[in-house]
Amino acid sequence: MKASWFEAFGSAQDTIKLGELDKPVAGPGEVLVKMKTTGVNPSDVKKRAGAFPNLLDNGHVIPHSDGAGIIEAVGEGVDASRIGERVFVYQAQYGRLLGTAAEYVAIDSSRAPKLPDNTGFDVGAVIGIPIMTAHRCVFADGDVKDTTILITGGAGRVGYYAIQWAKWGGAKVIATASNDADKALCLEMGADAVVNHREENWGEAVVEANGGAKVGRIVDVEFGQNLPEVLKCADFNAVIATYSSTVVKQPELPFIQMMFMDLTIRMVIVYAMPEEAKMQAIADTTKLLEEGKLQHRIAHSLPFNEMARSHELIEQGGFGGCVVVNIDE
Repeated sequence: MKASWFEAFGSAQDTIKLGELDKPVAGPGEVLVKMKTTGVNPSDVKKRAGAFPNLLDNGHVIPHSDGAGIIEAVGEGVDASRIGERVFVYQAQYGRLLGTAAEYVAIDSSRAPKLPDNTGFDVGAVIGIPIMTAHRCVFADGDVKDTTILITGGAGRVGYYAIQWAKWGGAKVIATASNDADKALCLEMGADAVVNHREENWGEAVVEANGGAKVGRIVDVEFGQNLPEVLKCADFNAVIATYSSTVVKQPELPFIQMMFMDLTIRMVIVYAMPEEAKMQAIADTTKLLEEGKLQHRIAHSLPFNEMARSHELIEQGGFGGCVVVNIDE
């Protein structure tokens, strides 16, 4: 099969190989998916760059956790009626070496849920990490109806969906953005107010935008960098659900201040979500996709031979939206 893989850590151009590898076979409880698309996320490029030194101990890695395609075969214990089903794949390169950046992937059938007929394979490639992370951040700590949620980086890959989930759940949303275009996008997604996180004391601007009240729920894209400002607008008993701290990788916590506010810090990553949370995210996502109620932002859609370029785009940043590579082009 056509595949992309790496067998050493380093830059995308130096390490990502394109060629032919053996086609996998669906084992017990698995499905064999002929991939149409593969989604590229920060965790994928970090793995390739060497974030997990032991990753290559047992052989090469076909990267990427997310993607979408069509089930071609099933293993023992899986209903043959699934053959021909359009699916999205998530968590493919977690706890295993073979991800979605190839023509085929064999994976546990539970990691290949049905993709609604009205949903493109490009969108299917961004469900696993961006959409499910946003769902977990918004709903992990209970019903959000009539609450106020602060979503930092609202125009980003996860924030974009978090705004939509929060509004669907009945919350008031205050988002942060760094420019007029991103502000407009956040408002288009349903944010009730947007403040500029590049401006000094933006945490106080959040309180002002909320009519003088602090917020009880925060979905945060840059925990270490944003924490001083978040603490200016977080209410007592607030929950900070965070999924990244790229700028400040080892944050220092003002423990006494946070303790006396009785704050909760929830760290979110799809791989470690409870299974029931994954199933709920999939059920809600499927419902909204079928109803056409989720908007999407595919910033870059690349051909297979530009796999290395897809990693470079994620590393360079500077754009909103997701990166998808088309397998069968």
